[in-house]
Amino acid sequence: MESNETNIFPPKPLVAETQRNNVTRSMFSLLLYGVLFYFLFDRNIAYIAALLVVLLIHEFGHFFAMKLYNYQNVKLFIVPLLGAFVSGKKHSVSQKQMSIIILAGPVPGIIIGTVLYMINKTNPNETLKMLANVFIFINIFNLLPIYPLDGGRLLENLFIKNNHGIRLVFTILSILFLIIIITLSGNIIMVIIPAIMVFELINEVKNQKIRDYLDGERIEYHTEYADLPDKSYWLIRDCILFSFQKKYNGVPPGQHQYSVVEPMLMTHVMKVLRPDFKNDLSVFQKVLFMLLYVFFLIGIPITLFIMYY
Repeated sequence: MESNETNIFPPKPLVAETQRNNVTRSMFSLLLYGVLFYFLFDRNIAYIAALLVVLLIHEFGHFFAMKLYNYQNVKLFIVPLLGAFVSGKKHSVSQKQMSIIILAGPVPGIIIGTVLYMINKTNPNETLKMLANVFIFINIFNLLPIYPLDGGRLLENLFIKNNHGIRLVFTILSILFLIIIITLSGNIIMVIIPAIMVFELINEVKNQKIRDYLDGERIEYHTEYADLPDKSYWLIRDCILFSFQKKYNGVPPGQHQYSVVEPMLMTHVMKVLRPDFKNDLSVFQKVLFMLLYVFFLIGIPITLFIMYY
């Protein structure tokens, strides 16, 4: 019986280990970010250097927090003109740890910006003031309650992580707010962000329907890819092929054989998976995180405004 099942369900494809130099790639992307920003927005070198420093400090906050909590394969990605992000994997995701990881990005930058404001108040310097402004603005903006900004991610993590319906509404509202902000700023290039979000939202709706079916059929998907049984891989793959027929045209479901688009299918299976999520925050702890969030989002800007104006 066991060997029969093995014949029906071949081993799932293995994740290829890449040997790329991520540091070199990130530094090149950072340089490209600065060059494009300079030519497209006609900003001076000092401002661009300040922007890149703030961006790096922000993302390294996320990076080292992930390392602290033993996330695996932690990588920093810099997307020219659009920003940067850090990715990593862990077998079991903790609500408390994720909240700290999210805040580890903007909080250090806001603290640094506040200190620079204090120094500039006693020793006025235009370059120092500009650097303080960039630290404060970039990181406060990231705390806005809009997904995928850090503020939106924190609210999702604290209150709506496991509620697909509310997450869907929250994402739609975030897209609308981003479109309004981008329209008011006149930065048309940034329209690509809500456009990508719309595309991802459509895919996520389909992926959630797949999860609902998997729940009904009691097919395991609450796991990391490395621990996913071979049988579950091929069954989830079949569901994907049924739901995304145009995307994977020519790959028939039910035939458990590797195809030329297997790397894409493997990546898609990973997106369907939902590793364990530990709701390890009490109501009191959630309130503390929210108070900290409000303090850095609203409290510090108001304090700085009172000090200077």
